[in-house]
Amino acid sequence: MKQITIDPISRLEGHGKIDIFLNDAGDVANAYLLIPELRGFEQFCVGRPAEEMPRITNRICGVCPEAHHMAATKALDVLFQVEAPEVTHKLRELFYSAFYVTDHTTHFFALGGPDFVLGPDAPPAERNILGVVHKVGVEIGKQVIDARIRNHHVIKMMGGRGVHPVAGLPGGWSKAISEAERHEIEAVARQNVDFALFSLKLFDDIVLANSEYVDLIVGDTYVHRTYSMGMVDENNRVNFYDGMIRVVDPDGNEFVKYHPRDYAQHIAEHVEPWSYLKFPYLKKIGWKGFTDGKDSGVYMATPLSRLNAADEMATPRAREAYEKMYETLGSKRLPNGRYQPVHFRLATHWARLVELLYAAERMLELSIDPDIVNPNVRAPVTEIPTEGVGCVEAPRGTLTHHYWTDERGILTRVNLIVGTTNNYAPMSMSIKKAAQALIQQGTVITNGLLNRIEMAFRPYDPCMSCATHALPGQMPLDVSIRDAEGNLVQRIRSEES
Repeated sequence: MKQITIDPISRLEGHGKIDIFLNDAGDVANAYLLIPELRGFEQFCVGRPAEEMPRITNRICGVCPEAHHMAATKALDVLFQVEAPEVTHKLRELFYSAFYVTDHTTHFFALGGPDFVLGPDAPPAERNILGVVHKVGVEIGKQVIDARIRNHHVIKMMGGRGVHPVAGLPGGWSKAISEAERHEIEAVARQNVDFALFSLKLFDDIVLANSEYVDLIVGDTYVHRTYSMGMVDENNRVNFYDGMIRVVDPDGNEFVKYHPRDYAQHIAEHVEPWSYLKFPYLKKIGWKGFTDGKDSGVYMATPLSRLNAADEMATPRAREAYEKMYETLGSKRLPNGRYQPVHFRLATHWARLVELLYAAERMLELSIDPDIVNPNVRAPVTEIPTEGVGCVEAPRGTLTHHYWTDERGILTRVNLIVGTTNNYAPMSMSIKKAAQALIQQGTVITNGLLNRIEMAFRPYDPCMSCATHALPGQMPLDVSIRDAEGNLVQRIRSEES
């Protein structure tokens, strides 16, 4: 049996590799997304004071530390049995909205976007953020950079640091904002709304106007019918900061809606011997292997799944963009008024831009709330800590932090289920399906073809550092093709990053 290895895979946070096995006829027999690093965060947090967790866990990753900071802070609220003031929740969500704008901007323009802006078969040296800027123009590139700069400024202003924030406290937030700071944040939010609308227009002009790209999105190669998970508010609208976890089946029917503290009643984790990363699945259905459909417990937790799980968006322009996406992709409204789920995995890039607009609009709503400058941002802690669960929607999916402590608040056990972990099973399925569709007997293995296989995981925006606590390193594309006896036949290497 021949083997093709993509090691490591490119344009993601962290490290992983893909092993593709060919049968004697030259067709794909199987494909695996392997995560070779062991995540140790849960274990080495044990023995630490619980109040350190918002500062410790945000170092899991340099791309999404704000998500871990927020989930950890919310877990401390429950752990110490303290209800944060209303203004504190508003400040946290305002801070988190600024983070969402930066993160979704990064993924679309630097990680996922190059496959569409430059084309999936473009040379690796061009298929990156610099190639995107060259293609769309320096002025547009400057808008992307400016969006990240101004929102990281807000993150630093509110969180205490530009990376790895420190403001989260049990029952509170370490810093109120002044009227001058509120005014500055409002101006940033208004720019964000314009930038999000601009990004959606760019998607229209570059992707939707290209019939080849549309065929790629709606074709069978990148489709899986799984359950969809996402956080919703009391009106079943998308919310990143707080709410219930809703799961809908492949047809759009609500399967379950549960409070984050009850996650263990609904989610279990399967283990395979070839990877350090676990495979979560819906407990009531059970693990049925790497298959999709109603009878499989596999679910996805992505921007697309959040939109699938919700009835609508909570802000007006994002609602319009949401409806346009579903109608353009042929989704019909169900009797309850909701849209049928979209299962085209590449449409996740579009959903991410809809969420970008929602985050910008929500940031603006919060920034003009008169209560946002209320100085009473912390409630006193008076109870003995025991156990707490905190949950937010990370850009990559539902993020759960669960802590247990002794009476002194020293951690005795920690469990983390991060967005990427939720998506490990569907990512693996997507890679295998893409490999089987693209490689048949006699197929010439090219860099562009291998990139199309990698395109199967990029919609999920995986963060292997979050999932496995990887260390920094290079990410070249290095593919070795061997014959049935293991002899090296061909090696393709590029320095894509």
